[in-house]
Amino acid sequence: MKKNLVIAGASVLDGTGAPATHSDVCISEGVIQEVSPASDYHGDREVLDASELTLAPGFIDAHSHADNAPFLADDDTTKILQGVTTEVVGNCGMSLAPRNDRYAGLLAAYAGRLFPTVRWSGDSFSDFLSEADRRGYVTNYAPLVGHGTLRIAAMGMEDRPPTAEEQKQMGGLLEEALEAGAFGLSTGLIYPPGLFSKTEEIIELARGLPPHALYASHIRGEGENLLESIREAIRIGEEAGVRTQISHHKAAGRENWGKTKDTLKMIAQARGRGVEVYQDVYPYTASSTMLTALLPPYMQEGGDEAVLRRLREHDAAARIRQAIEEGVEGWENHVSGAGWDGILISSTADHRYEGMTIEEISGQLGLEPVEVLVRILLEEQLRASMVVFSMDEADLQRVLREEHTMIGSDGLPPGFGGKPHPRLFGTFPRVLARYVREAPVFSLEEAVRRMTSLPARVFRIPGRGVIEPGKVADLVAFDAREVRDVGDYRDPVHTPEGIRWVLQAGQVVVDGQRYIGNRKGQRLQPATSWV
Repeated sequence: MKKNLVIAGASVLDGTGAPATHSDVCISEGVIQEVSPASDYHGDREVLDASELTLAPGFIDAHSHADNAPFLADDDTTKILQGVTTEVVGNCGMSLAPRNDRYAGLLAAYAGRLFPTVRWSGDSFSDFLSEADRRGYVTNYAPLVGHGTLRIAAMGMEDRPPTAEEQKQMGGLLEEALEAGAFGLSTGLIYPPGLFSKTEEIIELARGLPPHALYASHIRGEGENLLESIREAIRIGEEAGVRTQISHHKAAGRENWGKTKDTLKMIAQARGRGVEVYQDVYPYTASSTMLTALLPPYMQEGGDEAVLRRLREHDAAARIRQAIEEGVEGWENHVSGAGWDGILISSTADHRYEGMTIEEISGQLGLEPVEVLVRILLEEQLRASMVVFSMDEADLQRVLREEHTMIGSDGLPPGFGGKPHPRLFGTFPRVLARYVREAPVFSLEEAVRRMTSLPARVFRIPGRGVIEPGKVADLVAFDAREVRDVGDYRDPVHTPEGIRWVLQAGQVVVDGQRYIGNRKGQRLQPATSWV
């Protein structure tokens, strides 16, 4: 490790939102030792000349799905090349642990819809983290434990309330995960098995969270049921007495555009009465998730074999079409919100149809769109993801402006290839380019705060998020005039531009858009107190 390093002459944004200073940042043994006015004299220290650059704390991705990154043979560089040094994983109710023997196959099959196969020994959250530790991390790893995973371990994929014993089992698994180092609990209430749960089940679990942990939720609906779903998230936080994070806040579907005016007002009112509520957002007007999310709830009960069996029934397409046209109470109907021409296949197991909309595939195959959906899911054994174009720029900017909003990529797990949502590669540079320079919604200082000190405080990430003596030297140097994302929805796999250096614990791991590290990240432990 380089013992004495100075990053000289940068425009330093310390992460608090304060104005930039023209400073030198001195580092020793991976820790920031001094931040002082820029000078031409640096003694015998090694110097990185940053006189034309902006220096910020390493960005923190508040919403990631890179749980599997340590298990990949190749280093996952999608985030580190954006300047991200820490990722919060285990979101949307889906963590890769814990498991038990009875339902391990169900969990593996369900996770396999999004994650390449992950092999590890043992069953507990601690076992999983120990194996991830052994393999190493490109970015720092701050894991949540997923409610859906806890529910599968306790009761499989059944559409019913848990018994008292099953609820107790989920609570015990949550407690073990927290002791092992989980930062909190996440839910994914539009996905099975989370969509089968009642509010009271979540409240009881959330009451088991210690003060330093938080509850993060992909809420029950982001379209027609958005307002009710926000109320539910606030209720869970309020009745359980826990800090609450609303994941990738949006209003999906043209008929719901503008509802963020109401949701942000509801959230502000909750804060006014003492409920600690935050939200994250990604800077795009298209979302992305597994293709099975297009199926109505009744088709999603049970494991993969049960879903595939229903899809093979002769009237499957007709029944799905009816559900889409008539709606199902409480169901997030993506087709209604986006149309078949607004649903693009982003990745499949064999890479067919990637980069095409379902409507385009329909024309190519001479099938109705709903028949295309059934065909793809059957052919790909449910392992397919999509991009959904259903949001409005005005809502996105409204959420971005709110001072409690953090930035999260919501990038799907790495390793499957295909044409994943460009947010996987460009979220943080895009904020700096589009929403600071081109269509400004906040200052550069404020943008950096949303990416650094705010998520560090909300998630209780220790030693990071600000540039000050005593903090770990996780840093990013970028050209504020040129930093930008490059990819688009049909051609997403591009390294962003303008990120000059990324440092982890004082070591350069990205130099001129090139990753030169070898898994310098580490798994973090949540801070049990915060000032």
